[in-house]
Order: sequence, then C-alpha cells, then structure tokens
Amino acid sequence: MNEHVQTATSAPLFNPLAPEFIRDPYPHYARLRTTDPMHLTPLGMYVASRHAEASLVMRDKRFGKDYPERTKRRYGPDIMSEPIFRSFSLTMLQQDPPDHTRLRGLVVKAFTARRVEDMRPRIQQIVDETLDRLIPQGKMELIEDFAFRLPVTIICDMLGIPEEHRELFYTGSRNSGRILEPVPLSPEEIKQGNATNAMTEMYFQQLFELRRKNPGDDLTTQLVQAEEDGSKLSNEELVANIVLLFGAGHETTVNLIGNGLLALHRNPDQLALLKANPALITNAIEEFLRYDSSVQMTGRVALEDIDDLGGKKIPKGESVICLLGSANHDPAVYPDRPDSLDITRPKIRPLSFGGGIHLCLGAQLARIEAEVAIATLLRRLPDLKLDDAENPEWRPSFVLRGLKQLPASW
Repeated sequence: MNEHVQTATSAPLFNPLAPEFIRDPYPHYARLRTTDPMHLTPLGMYVASRHAEASLVMRDKRFGKDYPERTKRRYGPDIMSEPIFRSFSLTMLQQDPPDHTRLRGLVVKAFTARRVEDMRPRIQQIVDETLDRLIPQGKMELIEDFAFRLPVTIICDMLGIPEEHRELFYTGSRNSGRILEPVPLSPEEIKQGNATNAMTEMYFQQLFELRRKNPGDDLTTQLVQAEEDGSKLSNEELVANIVLLFGAGHETTVNLIGNGLLALHRNPDQLALLKANPALITNAIEEFLRYDSSVQMTGRVALEDIDDLGGKKIPKGESVICLLGSANHDPAVYPDRPDSLDITRPKIRPLSFGGGIHLCLGAQLARIEAEVAIATLLRRLPDLKLDDAENPEWRPSFVLRGLKQLPASW
C-alpha cells in the first residue's frame, strides 16, 4: 500500500475546509491525483481529482443530481421540510430531466451569445463609472468596491430589479454559497439559511407583483408569464430559480475578477505581458479560469451501479464530487507546467463552468464581464499595486473560491 494512504488517518487526503487547503488547494489536489484519484472520503463521497473522470461524470447520463435523496442521506429523512433545502431542490441547478430541461428552457434565451455580446457597452459603462468614482481616492478594496458592483448591477438589470432597490443587493451578504459545500450545515446554519431564504422570497414576491402589473423586457417578467402559463412553472419554482439566477449571476464573476487580478500581480511577467499586449485578454480569462477557478467542485450521484470509474466501483446512489480546480491542473491535459500562470497557453478548455446539461448558463456573460473589468482596470490604472499579494484573506469556503478582500492603491 502507498505510504500516503497509510498516513491518511492522521492527515486526511481531502480536507477542504482546512485553512491551508483554502489558502492553496493545488498541492493537495496533486497529492490526490497521484495517490488516490478516485478517493472515498470519510463522509462517504467519492472525489474525482483527474480531468478524465471529472469530465466524464458531468457528461454521462448514468450520473444525475438526485438532490432530495442525496440530501436525506446526509441529514436524515425530514430534511426536505427545511425551507432552504426545499427551495434549493427546485432550482434547475439541482434538477434532473425532464424538470431540468423545462426550467432551463425558460431562461436560456436570455443568455444567448448574441444577447450577451449586446451587453458589452453596458458592462463597459458600469466599469468606467465605477473607476471614475474610485480613481480620485488613490486606493480601493478591489473586491467590494470594484469586482462586486459590476456583476450585481448586470444581474439586477437582467432581472429588472428597480434602481431604488439595488442598494440592498450591493450591501447584502455573500454567504449564499455555503449550502454547496461538501461539509454539512450545522443546525444553526440551517436556521440562518431559512431566515435569509424567507427574506429573499418576500422581496422577490413583491417584485413579481410589480412585474405582473408593469411587465418589462426582463427575465423576471418572462418567468412570471411562464408561471401564469401554469404548466411551465410553479410559484415555488419561480422564486427558487430567480434567487438562483441572482446568486449565480454575480458570485462566480466576482471571484473570477478577484482571483485573476491576484494571479496577475503574483506573476509580474504575465502582468507586464498583458499590459504590453491587451489583445491577449480573451485568452488570459480562460487561463485565469483554469489556473484558479472560482468554482472548485460540482457533484453528481450515480443513478445506477458503475462498474469502473478510475478503477473504483461506484454503487447506485453514491455521490461523486468532481474537483474542477484539480482537473484544470491535471498534467494529462496540460503537460506544460500546469501549476504556472501562462496567459499565452494554447488550447485552454477549463472545466470551471461545469459540463453536460448543467454547463453554466452565464459562462459567456462571466467571461465578458471579467474581460472588460480587468482590461479597463489595467488600462486606466497601469500603476495599481496590491497591498498584500502574498497573504490575501480568502473566504472560508471551498466550493466557491474567492477573496474576502484585496486592497490596492495607485
């Protein structure tokens, strides 16, 4: 037996909420890939750390979400009566066909490549207005002041959230991703989650009433009309999916911008290269996604017995966690220095937006937002310096990888 496996009792191979793991998960991933690439954790979940298995699980019809059953196995038979879990189970993110197909079909038109590209001038306007306000100050906190405001404004635009309500969303909590973590929520966290869920539902119910009386050219109006059509969407599904679109519509983009800026400033040669050749920005965004993904994992459940996945049998009903951040560093796919940042790297196809039927709807929107934000920042503030690029404070979450703050000055 491999020595790493023998010492696993003292130092678990997969301990995603350990501070050193959150600070830098990539050495831990390398150990998993070489030691036990289909690792069975003490929580009873299989962890796929190589690109081949992670990619296959996301695309293979033998795997699905099966969210209610999966959640009951973790928390007990009565868990789906808790509002936070019930609501989450109704999102397209956690649904299998045919419900997933129906729900996704209702919103997919808002995210076509053409519609998203048409948003570019608005994205540019928000970035410029934000920088116009911040530049005279000589310093800012890059996450809250800059990275956060852009995607929140864009998703508010898309959902038709009135201007006078938006301050609430700019100052709101950023803890919505905790339910995605592989470590179960405590009773206190469930209670807090239910309270937040109730407040959010209350707000969106008022927004639905507003859009029923005054329809607009926005996603909320579109979904309210689908709800009135009865067969397409229930009221509960309407609320759950609007909340999902709001959270997913900004959380990962904030982290993509923050993680990308940190990676550049930690690699001054790459920063200089991008400043000298701004046309590299599109490829640079793909490399930021690969190098330090803002989403580190996604999960599926085996819908039937799987005889062989990376050398392991996966019984029906067992969960498989796909480590996207690890797959993105797999030398089998990126043989040339996978742990280095290289904005000229060819053929980058990161798994950061998932895959298969659950491929992120807003992937192209996130790319364009990050592209405009980072390119404009480098152009308008070429002498920007991070206060502490070596020891930034990471948010204590594993699935959604992002910085708590990133102070900078110029």
